[in-house]
Amino acid sequence: MTEKKEHPSIGAFKEFVRKHPKLIAEVRKGDKKWQELYEDWYLLGENDTSWKKYQEVTAEEESADNTKVDFMSKMMTAVKSMDANQMNQHLYNMNNTISSIQNLFSTFGLTKGSSKNQSNPSNHPFSFRKD
Repeated sequence: MTEKKEHPSIGAFKEFVRKHPKLIAEVRKGDKKWQELYEDWYLLGENDTSWKKYQEVTAEEESADNTKVDFMSKMMTAVKSMDANQMNQHLYNMNNTISSIQNLFSTFGLTKGSSKNQSNPSNHPFSFRKD
C-alpha cells in the first residue's frame, strides 16, 4: 500500500497550532472547526493580530495565577495559625450579643408577626384565658 504524503502547508499549520494551544481548546469546545482555522491561517498568515489571543499563557495570566496561589497559601497559613480557644471565645461573644439584641426586640414588641398576635390572641396556640 502506498502512504499519502501530506502537503507541506499542513505540517506548517500543525506547528502553528503547537505554538497556539488555545486553538485546540476552541475546537474541542465546538466553537471552531479545524477547516475554518486552517483557511484563516492560510489566508491571514501566522503573524496576524487575531492569533494573539490563542498563544500560550502570557505573563499577565501567569502573574494572575501566581496571585491566586499566593492568596491560597496566605489563607492556609492564617488557618494554621488560628487559636481554636480564641476563636471559640469570639463565637461565644457573638452568640451572646445576638441573643441580647433578640431579647431587646421581643421586649419592645418588634418581633416578626407581633401585630397579628396582639390583634387576634385566639390564633396563638398557647392562648389561655382567665376565668
